[in-house]
Amino acid sequence: MDHYRKGWAFRYLREARAELEAAQKMPYMAAGLALEAIRKARNAIYYSIGEPAFIEILLRDEIAKNPQTNDLILKFLIELESTVEALSHVEEINSDVMLRQAGILVNVATEYVETLTQEICTL
Repeated sequence: MDHYRKGWAFRYLREARAELEAAQKMPYMAAGLALEAIRKARNAIYYSIGEPAFIEILLRDEIAKNPQTNDLILKFLIELESTVEALSHVEEINSDVMLRQAGILVNVATEYVETLTQEICTL
């Protein structure tokens, strides 16, 4: 992974953590901030793999062709994208559930990016 993509991946992780922290401190904005944290965690993963625009296109094509893939990484990325899409379109959102989901996804993204980069992301 080049320095450019690594830098963006870590930046998105830091921003996802900050959004999550803000969501916990401001309950009236929790759902929107948690959704932003999830999107930024997804972007961190995408940057750690390659160019996000290409990954999004690849995922859309793969979902259209074969939504039940056996490839574990592709399956994870499809599930991640489906989760982001589903949460983006929910009208009534339970903030506590959204915060838990966001926390899990930010932690998964952190582990994923840190594994690929073999570096620890600090705030």
